[in-house]
Amino acid sequence: MTTLDDRPTPITAATGIPETAVSENTAAPERATLKQWLAVAAVALGVFVVMTSEVLPVGLLTPISAELGVSAGTAGLMVTVPGLVAAVAAPLSIVFTRRLDRRLVLIGLAVLVAAANVGAALASGFELLLAARVLVGLAIGAFWAVAGGIALRLVPQRDVPRATAAVYGGIGAATVLGVPAGTLIGDHLGWRAAMWALAVLAIVAMTAIALLVPKLPSNTTVSFSSLPKLVRANKGVRIGLALTFFIVTGHFIAYTFISPILQANGIAAGQVSALLLAFGAAALIATVASGSLIGTRLRGTLAALGVAMALGMALMAFAVGDLFSATAVLVLWGIGYGLVSPVLQTWYMNSVEPGEVEIATSLNTVMFNLSIAVGSFAGGYVVDATAPGGVLWIGAFLLIPVVLIAVKARKRVKA
Repeated sequence: MTTLDDRPTPITAATGIPETAVSENTAAPERATLKQWLAVAAVALGVFVVMTSEVLPVGLLTPISAELGVSAGTAGLMVTVPGLVAAVAAPLSIVFTRRLDRRLVLIGLAVLVAAANVGAALASGFELLLAARVLVGLAIGAFWAVAGGIALRLVPQRDVPRATAAVYGGIGAATVLGVPAGTLIGDHLGWRAAMWALAVLAIVAMTAIALLVPKLPSNTTVSFSSLPKLVRANKGVRIGLALTFFIVTGHFIAYTFISPILQANGIAAGQVSALLLAFGAAALIATVASGSLIGTRLRGTLAALGVAMALGMALMAFAVGDLFSATAVLVLWGIGYGLVSPVLQTWYMNSVEPGEVEIATSLNTVMFNLSIAVGSFAGGYVVDATAPGGVLWIGAFLLIPVVLIAVKARKRVKA
């Protein structure tokens, strides 16, 4: 196995994707058809539901903690627990479903997300709510492991970067629509109503995947030994895992507690959902725009997202005191975060052979969700022990290695 640095695989100039990483649709037109883009949209909707289910507690932290009688830091476990479960579920799901049609796997996971949100809506105590969040973690880990690199199988090679950005646009949409809308529903109808709404949306996503996504027979022979073997043999994957850890831990150690942070900075509780909307809108725009960047300027985009996120956190710590400044800072932070998933997924796809994409994606899913768990747990400890604003400086500090790795990688490529 060769590494990202010494592989001879040629890179297509138009996309930045290895020429070997071609789509299964080799006989398809050079451009993706409407039917293929609808399949991409269905998967993106599934990503939207999964991501909204994962991060919605960020917007509902205050009412949930108040009703169930727990502190803000303890309530943060609603993000920590699914992250830990997802980190375990990702590699297990790839191995146990390696012979199943990927379309059927995605349909089953959408049903699981619906069940998890129904369980959360019915929970009478915090312990039962955490139990429902375990199901969310199972769905997250398995869904990402399968869906992360699925763009390679849905569209022709030329459209893979844009399809990848579209699939990950579900993350931006979750932030721009899912979390603010769920927060708004929670403010007016109660947080349980927001969970019910997510359950219904999960069924909609299941239907869309069933109707629009073609059969996708498994093309992987992954085993448990495949994961550590790929990490040992591929330097590009190891660097990608480090990037995932620093970026995601840095983000969630702060963003999990953005609601109490904003309120501590003088923002009214009723304005939080609007600010989350601004953050999400910026993230979604950045995700969509990334389709034209990640193919040819991957490392430059990586450096830019690190700078934007770190600067956004630092400014939130000392320069936010009104609605205008909070909006400006969250837009900057959101632009950086919107680039994260498409950049990381493209990094992994460029680092491995086509048959290894699901393995690499499952490794990324493990690290991504483990980092969410680490960040939200550590942030909860800091928030309960000191003050909400302290997590911002820790998050900004963790983004520094990301910029350094990007700069070093650019120099190595030029050399």
